Amino acid sequence: MHFISETSSNGVIERNFILDGITGVLWSPASGTVGAPLLLSGHSGGMHKKAPGLVASALHSVTTCGFTVAAIDAPGHGDRPRNLQDQRWAEAIHQARAAGEPIAPIVIDYNMSLAERAVPEWQATLDALQALPEIGADAPIGYGGMTLGVATGLMLTPVEPRIAALSLGGVFVNDALIEAARKITVPVEYRIPWDDEEIDRVSGLALFDAFASKEKTLHAHPGGHFQVPEHERDSSARFFARHLVRTADTPSD
Repeated sequence: MHFISETSSNGVIERNFILDGITGVLWSPASGTVGAPLLLSGHSGGMHKKAPGLVASALHSVTTCGFTVAAIDAPGHGDRPRNLQDQRWAEAIHQARAAGEPIAPIVIDYNMSLAERAVPEWQATLDALQALPEIGADAPIGYGGMTLGVATGLMLTPVEPRIAALSLGGVFVNDALIEAARKITVPVEYRIPWDDEEIDRVSGLALFDAFASKEKTLHAHPGGHFQVPEHERDSSARFFARHLVRTADTPSD
């Protein structure tokens, strides 16, 4: 892992890094992070590691709970070049939207391809992050994401035993994600955007039902998948604090 820049503001250190062509960012408290939970944050499709909502959630987790947060660009997103097939999928989505046609079948295929490629990248990133002395091999790990980030988290968690909790938003659901959810037993907080015009709420309920976790919580909020209320950000931070924090000096419910 090669850190290429570092800035500090309002008690948060932001470091950009590159790992074998994977571009990412790490946010951590300026006061130190030894023993603190590490959150992995997956961005939405068409976005990147510093999407505004992702950054806002990351800074909230760092400043409020003392967590460390990492995000990487999905293949073909952010600072990473897009291959020809990914370009075809992206163009097909734009064309379907312009024609008023359903985008779900295209997005599902695209997201699944991206998620499958992102799983080993997240594992390599996690290896490198845990090798840092300020994080360490014993840091509790959580994963959060929306849309594409959800698909990635669902594919990653069953094969990555280091992930101990999930806080996820809405996603285009298919049979493969349902099957992945059935293999997940860690605590889950799942949010459904009730009025989303593109993501079917019924499929979201089916996905929530499929989780094999003994502890799982369903949150439904008005609006689309980019209209996440501020209180849901607070809820997610408290959820991770309950399940990841091992010391008494970090706020939790």
